[in-house]
Amino acid sequence: MSDQDLSSSIGFHIPFAEHLGVSAHRQKNGEAEVSLKLKPEHLNSWGAAHGGVILGVFDIVMGLSAKSIDDEASGAITIELKTNFLQTVTDKINARARAIRSGRTLIFVEGELFNVEGQITAKATGTFKLKYPKE
Repeated sequence: MSDQDLSSSIGFHIPFAEHLGVSAHRQKNGEAEVSLKLKPEHLNSWGAAHGGVILGVFDIVMGLSAKSIDDEASGAITIELKTNFLQTVTDKINARARAIRSGRTLIFVEGELFNVEGQITAKATGTFKLKYPKE
């Protein structure tokens, strides 16, 4: 997916997501889905996805989930992110997130990463603050 395709599919520009090669598939009503085909530069010394890449994918998909709660929001800022790594992933990451509770500006989100066989490889919870354009 090109930079323009990613930006147009989610409605705004995330340079880090585009740098990683993340593809956004869905972002609506507090839910989001993305994927990442792993490349050699995404791997750790054991040939599996580096923990930083996994955290980055969680941050992206969960932020998209939070932002989709309010169309007026210009983005979502990560306040905290907790991740449990359950098993390694070596080929493609599929990630889903959903908002589980929302306040006026704080959104609580949970996320899951899956391998190509559909097995959960990591879980995360996070808190995001919605950002609004200045008036």
